[in-house]
Amino acid sequence: MSYRIYLVEDEKHLNSILTSYLKREGWEVASFHNGSDAVEAIPDHPDCWILDIMLPDMDGYQLLKNIKQHHEDVPVIYISARDSDLDRILGLELGGDDYIAKPFLPKELVIRTKKLLQRIYGKNKHALEVSTYGPYVVNELKRTIAYEDEHITLTSKEYDLFLFFYQNIGRAFSRDEILQCVWGSDYFGSDRVVDDLIRRLRKKLPYFQVETIYGYGYRLTDHV
Repeated sequence: MSYRIYLVEDEKHLNSILTSYLKREGWEVASFHNGSDAVEAIPDHPDCWILDIMLPDMDGYQLLKNIKQHHEDVPVIYISARDSDLDRILGLELGGDDYIAKPFLPKELVIRTKKLLQRIYGKNKHALEVSTYGPYVVNELKRTIAYEDEHITLTSKEYDLFLFFYQNIGRAFSRDEILQCVWGSDYFGSDRVVDDLIRRLRKKLPYFQVETIYGYGYRLTDHV
């Protein structure tokens, strides 16, 4: 299972080492060296955050608070060089899910991250049988979407595209990336098929809030 992990660690050497260890698990890792850049990435909605509380440009606890305000359920592991009960308690009160004190072995962080992901998402983070996006009820196992108890008829490819965006809410994709993930690497043709399929989805699903990023691609936003 490929998870997206966002790592916030200002010590560049440690950041590089931890990123390497996390990527070995097959996870997609984005690393940040300060809180300001991390704040801008909060709307991306990664699967897990790992953040150092002691950052050079902002209070790490404030960053943790900001993350939880935007995405209450996203798991967060917080790191601190101050191994004190106060740090652990404050982080937990702000919504942190696990705590690790410096110094630590990179493998320990990997194990803690793996266990946290397993606890939060189970064997398959997308295995919830029924979930919702705005007014739509989505059954991923049956590959159906309903609105006010009425099933909406989608073609197989329309559903594939909907599910792709639904499982990656907040993340921007280029047309080429969408083609690779939904149509496959063996597809040969114009990337305008993406535009056409999104146009059809918007017509069938009026509350499908996919944004056009001009000159780049598309992004599905959280339904308000």
